[in-house]
Amino acid sequence: MKKYTITNVHARLVFNCLYTPAIETVVEVDNTYTGSAINPQGQSTGLSEAREVLDGGRRFGGLGCDQAIVNVNTEIRNALLGMDVTDQAEIDRRLIALDGTPDKSRLGANAIVSVSAAVARAAANAVGLPLYRFLNNNAHILPVPMLSTMDGGHYGLGAASEIQEFNLFPIGAGSVREAVEICREVHFTLGNILEKEYGPMARLASNAGGYSVPCRSCARTFDYIVSAIDACGYSEKIKLGMDCASSHWYDKEAGLYQFEGEQRTTQEMMKYWKKLVRDYPIISMEDPFDEDDIEGFRMATAELEGVQIVGDDFFTTNPGRLRERIPMNAGNALLWKYNQIGTITEAFYAAEIAKSNGYGIQASERSGESEDSILSDFTVALNCGQVKTGTLIRTERVSKYNRFLQIEEELGKEAVYAGSFFRKPFMK
Repeated sequence: MKKYTITNVHARLVFNCLYTPAIETVVEVDNTYTGSAINPQGQSTGLSEAREVLDGGRRFGGLGCDQAIVNVNTEIRNALLGMDVTDQAEIDRRLIALDGTPDKSRLGANAIVSVSAAVARAAANAVGLPLYRFLNNNAHILPVPMLSTMDGGHYGLGAASEIQEFNLFPIGAGSVREAVEICREVHFTLGNILEKEYGPMARLASNAGGYSVPCRSCARTFDYIVSAIDACGYSEKIKLGMDCASSHWYDKEAGLYQFEGEQRTTQEMMKYWKKLVRDYPIISMEDPFDEDDIEGFRMATAELEGVQIVGDDFFTTNPGRLRERIPMNAGNALLWKYNQIGTITEAFYAAEIAKSNGYGIQASERSGESEDSILSDFTVALNCGQVKTGTLIRTERVSKYNRFLQIEEELGKEAVYAGSFFRKPFMK
């Protein structure tokens, strides 16, 4: 069997959409083929995520990554030269061993993940296959996109809701193309509604491309969105999702949630969530409780019937946390972010654990994205049925959607849009 030999590994500084330095790694194979990848970066991060190596100091506000780039161009390069680029698992094992820490903090998760992803793309290019097909010969599920249409929390502008994302979830569309088309109509109709109440500044886009207005009320924010959906006639095709990101408004010392001007217990928040899902067509809720509020996640999973309870900070794409928390019946879906764990092999293993336990998998971008569209190929390779990657207002998000449209066309009749089977797409 032919060996595809790594002949060079090189990293350089580029920028992500947060105007923050990132790492682009290029892996060369047989002095002929190349594959590159840019590490995504989280603005809203969980405590258990793999750790980036950042330079600190005044330059770039401490967010420079020159040392991580040096790590790629020296230690990592030397360790990978001569290896078979198609042996992703062995390469990732070597990266993990070379780093030697449980959280990738010596060489940096930003360095390691850019290398790991670039290896996957270089291997696909070397063997002449699209990346999604190289990773999974049976890849054919196109995901339902969860589009952020209004933003608050860390993504919000001014006095917005604590809720980080208010999402459109077009499960009734027949394809990615139709999903994007109907959500576009709703998005601009929503802009008209918001502009009438808040003025032209309401049309400003946040980091993920959603609108952000000075409205603290979660319910009122959903009212605006539902009005736009109804005005477009898509109430049967578009349901709602939300990223609560509640760890950011949880007071760990007091053990209380600081929400809409009140301090609330886990039980009081649960009561609020139950009313919210009764009043609005919400079918997916991410991190409704703090990342270590296991009892809250257990309650949400048991009591919010028909709602997908997604763990982001709660699981951090970490196989160990999944093995620990799945038996507790805490959550029923994994938010899959490959940079949270640091290597592609570990990230796909986390997805296997979730899938084998009947959990849904929602692939996701990060707030610090670039024009690199590799997430789209990973999503299709996972056959996971759903993806969260912002709104088509900013190019770093548009690139992912355009890649999905390319893949949908390439697959042709083989393509299956997950639709209402987003949690269990193989049942469609």
